[in-house]
Amino acid sequence: MNKKYIVELMPSERKRIQDMANAKTVSTTIRKRANILLLADERAGKPMKQEEISVRCGVSDVTVYHTLKDYCTCGLDYTLKFKRTKATNPPIVTGETEAHIIALACGEPPQGFSRWTVRLLTERIVELKILKRVSRETVRGTLKKHYLNLT
Repeated sequence: MNKKYIVELMPSERKRIQDMANAKTVSTTIRKRANILLLADERAGKPMKQEEISVRCGVSDVTVYHTLKDYCTCGLDYTLKFKRTKATNPPIVTGETEAHIIALACGEPPQGFSRWTVRLLTERIVELKILKRVSRETVRGTLKKHYLNLT
């Protein structure tokens, strides 16, 4: 089978990668990527297969494939940097809405019910337009965060 991405490290790149792999301040993700590149280097002799590299480095085959692909298409700097660029989603429940949910849960249940359920709370939150949409899991997590039990 022909290899799609062939890694041939220059001596200066190899030294830089080795320094990075041995540094104590480097994250384990970057260290693993560096080790993948070192093990896949064609100039250092016969490289390992991707499956062998994945077992040796403790990563998946897909990680090895993407690391080699990144090196061949984007270069060394791109491969050896932390890639999380997208920020996490902002929380749906903020402090003010959280207070409304808790006040609602601590109040009287709807007529015909002896207590609040998460489903009833979720419906009432949307009905009162505290939030446009909210899942039951979000409401449950909010109540759990404040040690509130509906039983």
